[in-house]
Amino acid sequence: MYLRSLHLKHFRNYQDQSVQFTAAKTILIGNNAQGKSNLLEAVELLSSLKSHRTSRDRDLILDGELLSHVSGQLDKDTGSIELAMTLRQNGRRTVALNGVSLRRQLDFLGTLNMVQFSSLDLDLVRGGPDQRRQWLDSLLVQLEPVYAYVLQQYNQVLRQRNALLKAIQKEALQTPSSELALWDAQLAIAGSRVIRRRARVLNRLVPFARSWHQAISGSTEVLEIRYASNVTADEDTPEALQKAFLEKIQQRSLPEQYQGTTLVGPHRDEVDFTINQTPARQYGSQGQQRTLVLALKLAELKLIEDVIGEPPLLLLDDVLAELDLNRQNQLLEAIQDRFQTLITSTHLGSFDAQWIKSAQILEVKAGALEQEAF
Repeated sequence: MYLRSLHLKHFRNYQDQSVQFTAAKTILIGNNAQGKSNLLEAVELLSSLKSHRTSRDRDLILDGELLSHVSGQLDKDTGSIELAMTLRQNGRRTVALNGVSLRRQLDFLGTLNMVQFSSLDLDLVRGGPDQRRQWLDSLLVQLEPVYAYVLQQYNQVLRQRNALLKAIQKEALQTPSSELALWDAQLAIAGSRVIRRRARVLNRLVPFARSWHQAISGSTEVLEIRYASNVTADEDTPEALQKAFLEKIQQRSLPEQYQGTTLVGPHRDEVDFTINQTPARQYGSQGQQRTLVLALKLAELKLIEDVIGEPPLLLLDDVLAELDLNRQNQLLEAIQDRFQTLITSTHLGSFDAQWIKSAQILEVKAGALEQEAF
């Protein structure tokens, strides 16, 4: 797939900007706080309906404006598609494909596939478990858009059950209400769907990640990745997992009522990374952690391409400066012209002459783009 053009109106610090992408690689050059990352953020929104930088639509709208508009022209094997999104200060947003407004935003997902790698992703290993769960969930939505609905269902049940546990805690009830048993059953069903999908996608990703990790590390390190769920079953069936889920809830019922919150479920799961049988989070060096994240991102590219049947876009946000020369070369060699790539950087020193020659170079100044000739 190839993003042919992008139009931003009243988005972040862009007043009204159109850009045509004319090469497989586009390098966005400029000082900090000029709008380089904002442009990538717009592409991220057209792909996932989310921004990794904010959860509030009003943060994405130019100061003094009531709404913002982002649109793009995407070429796929099946034809050309126009994606459009309107964001409003009140949080009500609308999306459209080929000029037709969609009633369900879920139908917008899976159209534009992309992998984003930013300096923030280097915290994927050393950050908290929630960051690794969010990473896995984002990948799943790319591959299986209906997963967004599965996760939404689980979170709704979780909120309702937590509210009831708070009420039980407040009233100091000795036994849970019959209503809690109903929420237990719903939590087990919804939670099992999340767990099984997460484990399944990780199993598909691991071989690619291990292969890339071995190549980048020069075959000196062995990477292991494991989905560590707090609910496990002897048999790999939905029924067995739901049964194990309910049993675990029963085991944790008193602590849950005492704390007033749900202690069982995928919202508390972890993704374990080990390098040479050593936990990467606590004991991995900074270099090892960066190698691991780079391997994960390259594995994402390969997995999405295999599942979707087309290479996804790659967004590299100020990440080259965080990688040493060896890892930069591994990344740039893997990309070549196979994946359309948008890269932000403060200077061109990270790129070799061949890359600069073959890339479209845009200078970003205060929310405006200017074509550079090299």
